[in-house]
Amino acid sequence: MTSDHDGDSTAKTAPRPPETAWALESAVFSAAMVAQRLPWTDAAARALGLEALTREGVRRALLEHLRRTRSGHPVRLRTPFGNFLVPLTPEASESLLVRADEGRALEPAVGLTAAGHRYGLSPHTALTWETVAPGDELPALVARHVDEAVEGRRGDGTLEWQAWSRTMAGLGRRLVAGEAAAEDTLLSEIVTRAAAADGRGARADLEAALRRRTARYQESPDPDSLVGRLAAGGACADTVAAAVAHALALVTAAATATTLQALALHTVEPAAAPEEAVARALCLYPPVAAAVHRVRTPFVWEGLEIGAGTEILCAPGWLPAPKGGAGPGVWPSPLCGAPGACAATRLAVLVAEELVRAVTAVARPFVVSPRLAAGRLPGTLEARSLLVSLRELPGGRGDVRVTVGRPAALPVPVRGCTPASYGALAQTSADRLAAHAESLAACAGAEGWDQDEAGESFRMVLLDHAGRCARAADGVRRAATRLAD
Repeated sequence: MTSDHDGDSTAKTAPRPPETAWALESAVFSAAMVAQRLPWTDAAARALGLEALTREGVRRALLEHLRRTRSGHPVRLRTPFGNFLVPLTPEASESLLVRADEGRALEPAVGLTAAGHRYGLSPHTALTWETVAPGDELPALVARHVDEAVEGRRGDGTLEWQAWSRTMAGLGRRLVAGEAAAEDTLLSEIVTRAAAADGRGARADLEAALRRRTARYQESPDPDSLVGRLAAGGACADTVAAAVAHALALVTAAATATTLQALALHTVEPAAAPEEAVARALCLYPPVAAAVHRVRTPFVWEGLEIGAGTEILCAPGWLPAPKGGAGPGVWPSPLCGAPGACAATRLAVLVAEELVRAVTAVARPFVVSPRLAAGRLPGTLEARSLLVSLRELPGGRGDVRVTVGRPAALPVPVRGCTPASYGALAQTSADRLAAHAESLAACAGAEGWDQDEAGESFRMVLLDHAGRCARAADGVRRAATRLAD
């Protein structure tokens, strides 16, 4: 027989449903979500010094209000994009999703764009860091691809997005599948399509294609690649294919986009270490800004009953940084949206850090467009929209090759460019002209020209042209200094 006191105790400990936000709170939250696709709305508020009315200011104030009124517990919110259970702190996000993941209560996560569109994410694959961790060859491998990217700049020193993307995708394939996969662009295409596949049939077909594609790299695995380490551990074909897909997707995204964003942030805070620049880029501009996790089977978390069909919205970009300075991958990954630690995310972050370190070792990055200021960073910074110039450092590596074969300068958009931006481009052009003059002079100084009269004549032509390039470089450098001032 149960006493009344025991009955009260049972009632108090019975799981309860999460609280539902007031209609006005849901309306403000919805407005904040919709405003994410309207970056120009911040301009007027910032011009008036009203930071609280920017998108970030409104979002920060609303989340603080929800945390205060709900004691930090997740809250149900109705939005135009769906009804979501929203964790309000990084700690709650991690704890809630890890608990659900332990009970296999979640369907595969999907991404949510600022416009409310859902898209497929690379399925998270549980890997140990010992298996994923690269060897001592990583710095040399990254340096090799950075040299290729620097050499492939336009004539004005700016990076061309497509060329940068191709180089970084090749780095990802080499690191994940081995040297033989460096030029296998079809492998990257299959991985991309498999993540975005809509429907079980299409997904199954692409997964089968991925297994066939990765099988060739398992026959003679590169020991310095992820495939080689998995093969050495006796992993089956399905495990290798899943690991390749997840690691390649994340490494490519971090190398291509996050690295450029980190380089842009480095230009406004040059003293920041590569690790700090990458961590800040992932915090401010996470590749997976918002992910939706649909609950497949009900579970209980900290006294809350989370029912089947509930959609948990986890938006790392909206929440404050985790306490204790936890880095990317410790809580829901900004690269894949997975709860808890993700070894593939850790690898991708390590590659991005090494890329920033390698680039800044040989060149000085400068953002031509958009205009960045340390105290007023934009809420969104699309990597494709970044026009980054790499100015070679004085005394850097060089050779005696004639430099006229480099791509010609392409026009830079006038809108949004400042005189200082053009000054940076002019300085890069001056450096190129000076390097060209040096290569011509070195070529003229080589043995063999003085064998006959024609050879001596050609040598004098080279020296004359080297002199003209040197004088032009000096003039352009003076103009660059004037523009920079």
